[in-house]
Parts: sequence; structure tokens; C-alpha cells
Amino acid sequence: MSAPGDIVSFDPARPSEEVARVAVDPSAVVRCVGAARAAFPAWSDASMDERAEHLRAWSATCTRNVDRIADLITRETGKILPESRQEAQLLSDKVAVTLEERVRARIAGYEVAGAGTRSNRCTWRPYGVMAVIGPFNFPAHLPNGHWVPALLAGNTVVFKPSERAPATGALMAELMAESGMPAGVFNLVQGRGDAAAALVAHPDVDGVLFTGSWPVGRRILEANLDRPGRMVALEMGGSNPAIVMDDADLRQAVIECVRCAYLSSGQRCTCTRRIVVHRSVAERFVRAFVECARTLTVGPGNATPVPFMGPVISREARDAVLAFQRDCASRGEEVLLESRALPGEGWFVTPGAIRAPRFDRATDREVFGPVVRIAVADGLDDAIEQANATEFGLAASVFTRSDAVVRTAMARLRAGCINVNCGTAGASGKLPFGGLGRSGNLRPAGAAMIDSCAYPIATMAEAGDAATVPAGMTAPDRV
Repeated sequence: MSAPGDIVSFDPARPSEEVARVAVDPSAVVRCVGAARAAFPAWSDASMDERAEHLRAWSATCTRNVDRIADLITRETGKILPESRQEAQLLSDKVAVTLEERVRARIAGYEVAGAGTRSNRCTWRPYGVMAVIGPFNFPAHLPNGHWVPALLAGNTVVFKPSERAPATGALMAELMAESGMPAGVFNLVQGRGDAAAALVAHPDVDGVLFTGSWPVGRRILEANLDRPGRMVALEMGGSNPAIVMDDADLRQAVIECVRCAYLSSGQRCTCTRRIVVHRSVAERFVRAFVECARTLTVGPGNATPVPFMGPVISREARDAVLAFQRDCASRGEEVLLESRALPGEGWFVTPGAIRAPRFDRATDREVFGPVVRIAVADGLDDAIEQANATEFGLAASVFTRSDAVVRTAMARLRAGCINVNCGTAGASGKLPFGGLGRSGNLRPAGAAMIDSCAYPIATMAEAGDAATVPAGMTAPDRV
């Protein structure tokens, strides 16, 4: 018999099928933060090499369980199985990248010369207890990208997974224990929004590492206005533009824009949401884009053959996609390819494409699903102006053969990830990952995540006894 507060996850491809039922403990936040605080001294006192060995054990455990992790992610989120498998493999990849010397060196400390017998040193100190708040779309990979560098730097972790993917969160905690992580170093809190709110506001939490939506990120900032010393690193959504110039390889641009608009059913923060096409090639591009998008297959993530897209996460997500399309049409935008809910069981929705007269901030908003808007520009300046007409700033792409266009786009596009002749979705784990505006607070994840997991301590040390007696002071000859 389940308690009324239990979290139940369902397969988005078969909503009648329960994936997991997870008990919610109202005391979990207090208990887990307390456990993390108690474990912090010993964990932070261990050497970085000792902590690295625990992370290598975590990596090996993940590698042994790739199939198990991937299968659960597909069942719980609807993601197609190849994408889930890639996500499961990224868990160990993140450890390898974080343990590279160039990443570890970011918090290794350094010395600079001082005058006389004085030395100057910078060392790095872990924050303490870090709250990691995970999303549903990458329920293993994205929080792992936070806790691996946090643990290496000497912090302890309290992880709160999305209520849409509680079983994946539970599996992460199970495998962490299996890897031999010391008690209290990694802790799991299951719950809904109230649990997350309690965690990010807990007085014994020293940092919050968050991936999710702007509205939730805003609430996290509000909860911490009176805690300026608490690290808050936010990775949020995007209304990501792709610019297609008149000299672009149009086939390349079409393939990449279709792929990145609809990858993961449009449920990646880096998915292409807006495409700005040079007027001289717009007709050719739009026709080819719509023809290509029509070919995308939609079905259960574990179907054979594998479809391009699985379902969106929930009925609410599907309804939001269709409502967004209706809103665009109601203000005169042209539906080029109608996004439709498929009949039968499952939260399946087909790709959609909409022609807008122009992109502006007033009509810009993020929809987390497979719908993209397309507008025309008269030149590069116009294209960049429309691309920047958003409160978000995560990813952008430009398709061109011109080095001059690339230089201008790199200098003027407002985004933390700017790609050239490839789509907005996807990123290298060896680079920083993050954005500005409503996409993030300039504390990127990826290879730079470790920067948000430790803070610098400046130390001056005097090795001699020749203290300078300033004017106006008389010092004793002997003490």
C-alpha cells in the first residue's frame, strides 16, 4: 500500500504502465543535509587523489551498468534508447574529463613571488554541502555533471532528482553506494517542488547546482537573496537561434537544423527554437526543411526500428506544445508543418514548423517540445538582431562559408555556446557549457563546473623577522 505522498513515474510512451513508485520522506531534507554536513570534514580532508579514486570507482560502476541505466531512462522519460545509452555512457566520460590535469589544475592553487622573505599563495577550498537539483530530460548525465566536480573538489552532495524521473535518481544513489562512496558523502532526497524549495533554502547548504527551467531558477535566486556567500550556479533553458546565410551549404544547414530542432522530441535546453534565414535562400531552405521534418519517425523509445523521436514527458508537455502553436497562429504566423498529437496511448506529438514575420522579444518564449519558428532576414546585421531578440542566451549557430561572417557572429551573438556550420544541440564535455540571461548566471557547467565547486583563499606568509616599523610608531627592541 503506497502513501498519499508517494511519487509515481509512468512510461510516457505507455502512460498506463507504472515505472516506479517512490516513497517521500518529509524529514529527508533535514536528515540528508545533516548527513552531508557530518561527512564533510573527513571527505574534504582527504587528498584530491583519494577522492579521485572514489570517482574512478563510480565511473567503473556506471560502465558496468550502462544497459540498466539506459533502459530505465527510456522507460521513465520516453527518450529513444540510443540517446539513453549515450547518456549512460556519459557518466563515466564526465569522470574522465574532470580528472584530466587541465581541469584539476583550475583549483590546484599557485604561488607568486613576494617582497623580501614574504610569499604569496592562492589555495582553493570546497564550499561544503552542495545541493544538486536535477532535470527530467537528462536525469543521470546533467546532475552527474554537477556532482562529479563537486565531489572531486571536496564537497559533499545532496541530490534531488526530478519528480518525473525518481527511479533514475534512486538508481544513481544505489550505484553510488555500490561504488563504495563513504556514507554521507552522497545523499538522495526524493520529492516534489516543496522538497527542492526546502533543500535550496536550508541554512546548512553551502551551494546550489541547478539544471532546469527559468521559473524554478528564479525562485532559487529569490530564496538566496540574503545569502550572498552561497554559491548558486544555474543552467536553464534557451530560445536558441540558428542563422542561415546566403552562402551556406543549405543541405548541411537543413540537416543540422532539423536534427537540432527535434532531437529528444525538442526537450533539450539547446534545441533550435528559432531559425533566421537570409531572404535570398529562404524559399529553398524552408521548403527543404519542411520536407525533411515530415520524414521524422515518432514512436516508443525502445521500438524496433528505433524512431527519431519518442514521446514528450507528459500530457501537460504535449498540451503546451499544441497551445504554443495555436498562439503563434492566432497572431498571424503561418503554420508550415502542423504539430499534431498522435492518437492512442502515449504523449506523442509530431514535429511542427511555423513561419514568423520577424523575431522580437515581445513574442519570444521557450516551448519545451518539437516546434520551431522560422523568420527571414535581409542581411547579417538583421539576422543577428533577430537572433538576439530573446531574454535567453544559451546556444546559437551560424551557417556560412565566410570567415568574416563567423568573426562578426562570434563577437555579437549573445550566447554561451556558439557553433559554426553545426546545430545548436550537443556540446563537448571538454568545454564550458552554459549561458546568460534567463539561460544561466554565467557559472557554466561542462569542463568549467569545477570553478563553481571551490573558492580561492589568498595567503601572505612572512618567513623572516624583519617587520617594518612605520612612521609614527615606536616598537620595543625586545618582546
